[in-house]
Amino acid sequence: MVAEGLRLVEELLASGLPISELFVTEGFPVDEMLPAGTATLLPEGGEVIGVTGELMAAMADTVTPQGVLAVLPIPELPAAGGPRFVLIPDQVRDPGNLGTMLRTAWAAGVTQVLLPPGTVDPTNPKVVRAGMGAHFHLSIRTVGWDAIGSAVACDDVWLAEAGRGQAYHAVDWRGDVALIIGGEAAGAGGEAREAAACVQIPMRRGVESLNAAVAAGILLFEAARQRGEG
Repeated sequence: MVAEGLRLVEELLASGLPISELFVTEGFPVDEMLPAGTATLLPEGGEVIGVTGELMAAMADTVTPQGVLAVLPIPELPAAGGPRFVLIPDQVRDPGNLGTMLRTAWAAGVTQVLLPPGTVDPTNPKVVRAGMGAHFHLSIRTVGWDAIGSAVACDDVWLAEAGRGQAYHAVDWRGDVALIIGGEAAGAGGEAREAAACVQIPMRRGVESLNAAVAAGILLFEAARQRGEG
């Protein structure tokens, strides 16, 4: 996968994950802009590779690249310890929404994110940029529903639904729990609905629903509050 831009590359270097290649535009002030010892984080014999601005523009996904881009193996981090706190974004197809959910999940102390079929690829460049480093610290797995069912078999599983189910602040989030957030258009799929009880965010009359990433933030941080995170 690719980490593009100064902020994201700094977060990658700070995480200590292995890096395959690090590309910078010619004249990029590596010693001033990147952490000390950057070269030691590259593979044995690796180096910071200088490229022209034109080549960087062809490699990058952004319209105006910042002049630094890293390539790394897709991280396979283990789930964090403690009571399980799982986020399952189902049918989430907007890269910005998924990236924001991953960033929020990292901040709220989620122990693992499980991505079912139909959700956007977590290594999509827009997801990675919106995640702002979550990929380098959070256990993220793309798996089928059979594997998800096994993983959360002993958890309390909740599905966020507008206007249905228990109010989110009345749910006990302190044990082993999993939260499913449905996609932007049609919501969650049939497998998710079969696996979970519904939880809702009470809203003013006439408001149909919230943005998926916003709803995830409200629910995850209520859980984090109850679980003593932060």
